[in-house]
Amino acid sequence: MPTYRAPISDLVFLLRDVFDYERQTTKLPGFEEVTLDVVVAILKGAGEFVQARVLPINLSGDAAGCTWENGSVTTPPGYRAAYDAYCADGWVGLAAEREHGGHGLPPSLALIVRELVASGSMSFGMYAGLTQSAYRAILAHASEAIKQIYLPKLADGTWTGTMCLTEPQSGSDLSSIRTRAQPVDDGEFQITGTKIFISSGDHDLTENIVHLVLARLPDAPSGTRGLSLFVVPKRVPIHENGVISSTVPNPVSCGSIEHKMGIRAQSTAVLNFDGARGWLIGKPNGGMRAMFTMMNSSRIGVAVQSVGVAEIAWQNALAYAKERRQGRSPMSSHSNPIGQADPIVAHPDVRKHLLTMKAYVEGMRALYVDAAMHLDIKAKHPEQAVRDTADSTLSLLTPVIKAFISDLALDVTERGIQVFGGHGYIHENGMEQFYRDARIVPLYEGTNSIQALDLVLRKLALNDGSVVELYFSQLSALLDAQRFNPRLLDLCTALEDSLNLLREATAILSRYVDENPSEAAAAASDYLRMFGLVALGATWLRIAVAADAALAQSPENVDFLTGKVKTARFYFQCLLPDVKIRHGIITAGARSVNDISEVEF
Repeated sequence: MPTYRAPISDLVFLLRDVFDYERQTTKLPGFEEVTLDVVVAILKGAGEFVQARVLPINLSGDAAGCTWENGSVTTPPGYRAAYDAYCADGWVGLAAEREHGGHGLPPSLALIVRELVASGSMSFGMYAGLTQSAYRAILAHASEAIKQIYLPKLADGTWTGTMCLTEPQSGSDLSSIRTRAQPVDDGEFQITGTKIFISSGDHDLTENIVHLVLARLPDAPSGTRGLSLFVVPKRVPIHENGVISSTVPNPVSCGSIEHKMGIRAQSTAVLNFDGARGWLIGKPNGGMRAMFTMMNSSRIGVAVQSVGVAEIAWQNALAYAKERRQGRSPMSSHSNPIGQADPIVAHPDVRKHLLTMKAYVEGMRALYVDAAMHLDIKAKHPEQAVRDTADSTLSLLTPVIKAFISDLALDVTERGIQVFGGHGYIHENGMEQFYRDARIVPLYEGTNSIQALDLVLRKLALNDGSVVELYFSQLSALLDAQRFNPRLLDLCTALEDSLNLLREATAILSRYVDENPSEAAAAASDYLRMFGLVALGATWLRIAVAADAALAQSPENVDFLTGKVKTARFYFQCLLPDVKIRHGIITAGARSVNDISEVEF
């Protein structure tokens, strides 16, 4: 069975030395008591919980999967007990408001905990992860009466939440949604329609599930402009002044669950709403705005999941490579007797796989932690202008973080199988499950192609292009501050060259959007990859700067710190050069893509 240890040292280094968490987050109103010591204690507790309660049910949960019978879903053995313990320890409501029974901790801290849980089991983490996203949507857009009923139950995990968008005829194109909402008395609606691919859509972990459903009012305009958002519980709460006395069944039924490639312990359901009772969240025909609060939260959550599954694949691949002996390496130590095989970590190609995994996992963790700290600023900073800047930066980076990090997770888990060789193909070793689980992250919450289109067609134009220009200026300022450090000059030079190429590509894509949308669409995925590579390069430069500075102060930690600098150098020499390839594809244009006719395929 795979092993796992929470990467506490790496997280402490990021929060203390790279991102100065106490100055950036702890100074914010309401977070003053969240010192680094408190954060480390929470992360250690989460890591211990994952090792003791979550990891042991992951492999068996994958083998057993969820079962559906007579309209009800049963999760694998051990999941109910683990979920009850998870709620009892207060993990669900880390970032929920105290007035709803939560702990009121920074969103960034809650997201880091979600990474650790995803390492233990992606399937398990999704039940609470979607609940937290539903909490955020209701908090931002619902009436006080709805908040009073639902938020405390979501905050403590007594009830779970879902996001119901997709329909049989409507995948990512939400304009064709057909689910109807018929008004009845006292602000209530009857919801009728079918939703598919609903994560956590039905299960036996809680007595109630709170569905957030996109549907159309009778007089709604066509397209996405005519969608409204409704809260539709599996069981309707009977209450007086927000105090719940009981619940009664709502006509929401689970028609089936999907038999999936991965995340098999997560119930992905078909839900039928047969005149189910629902209540409007936000304004009529304002459903997309309200739903995007949940979707964007979930997209950051997908990136965090991706790091979690990549981390456990990386840990186990490294441990295996140090133990497994095969052949003689050209790097073989003279102390190793002739005829005795070397550990495979000594073979250059295996080392290249491992270094790529390390560079991606540690870099993409830093990338999402940096973005998550913008959530802290958005939530608590006293100045509106600063909150707005954090929000716009997050809007720009969300498609990059979701798509780029999830693509890298798939790469990392595939390399983990390769390091294990034939043993990586065997279920009991866990590596093939990590790959199967990771395969979903580039697909859900908007496929990565859709994220690329969102970046190119919408996000580059935010505030007339000032948001992306501000981001590029921040990267330039990072380079200006470090270009005179002789130990990091080669990194600065490589990043500056790549940033210049990204600026050129941005200008080309911005022109394409106005003049030739087909060219823009064809180049979008290459552009997002290019953007991600440069963003990760900037992150690795920040890591290298922090490690270089700490080396003079922490000689006892020399292996950890020099490992960071050397991994950064590997990233810049072996992985960042892909920027040039993507730039070449973009500048070549889309003629080779568009010239072939359908019959010529």
